Amino acid sequence: MGQELKIIGYIHTDFAEKFGIPRQSGIVPELTATITFLPEYRQIEAFRGLENFSHIWLLWSFDKVKRDNWCATVKPPKLGGNMRMGVFATRSPFRPNSIGLSSVRLESIEYEKSTGPVLHVSGADLQDGTPIYDIKPYLSYTDCHTDATCGFIEQSKTDKLNIHFPKELLTLIPEEKRAALQGVLAEDPRPGYQNDSERRYGIAFAGFDIRFTIDETELYVVEVVPLD
Repeated sequence: MGQELKIIGYIHTDFAEKFGIPRQSGIVPELTATITFLPEYRQIEAFRGLENFSHIWLLWSFDKVKRDNWCATVKPPKLGGNMRMGVFATRSPFRPNSIGLSSVRLESIEYEKSTGPVLHVSGADLQDGTPIYDIKPYLSYTDCHTDATCGFIEQSKTDKLNIHFPKELLTLIPEEKRAALQGVLAEDPRPGYQNDSERRYGIAFAGFDIRFTIDETELYVVEVVPLD
């Protein structure tokens, strides 16, 4: 019998909901997050030497995904949601084991008496409160493969959207969050099969509901509403 995975901590991000989260880590480097640990794993010795690494791997749980059975094929949103690929050829959350993997930049480690070590990271693609299973250092000499190919993703890459964010709405967002938000919007958060220029979308980000429309390559922010 294998050992049961243990949650060691949780990540805290600006994403209250799944919609709008970048599809991969590192795509929006301006996104910041913190990782706090459960009391059992707050030993300073466990983090000794980690400060010398620029990036780390996060192993985490797709805890919001509820499915009793797994399927051998899935429909990747990048392919318009109408073409099936093998689950092991995708990063779909609907897997035999709901484990996610992200590479993020380690900005700093803060040692707080009340909460223990706190990791400050950037480029995370996780929802607020996601459980963390493990942390490993990123090793550039072995983890980076310059000759790697990306399968069907190579053909599904899209250009960034042009963002139209009225100044009177942008100023409602805290200044330190604006670049990250615009980076998220530029990545086109819609599923690949949605292309309705009349539809209004909304992202729950940093305490605000950001509402917008998209017409071809142009994204128009139309409303910013504080969340309760």
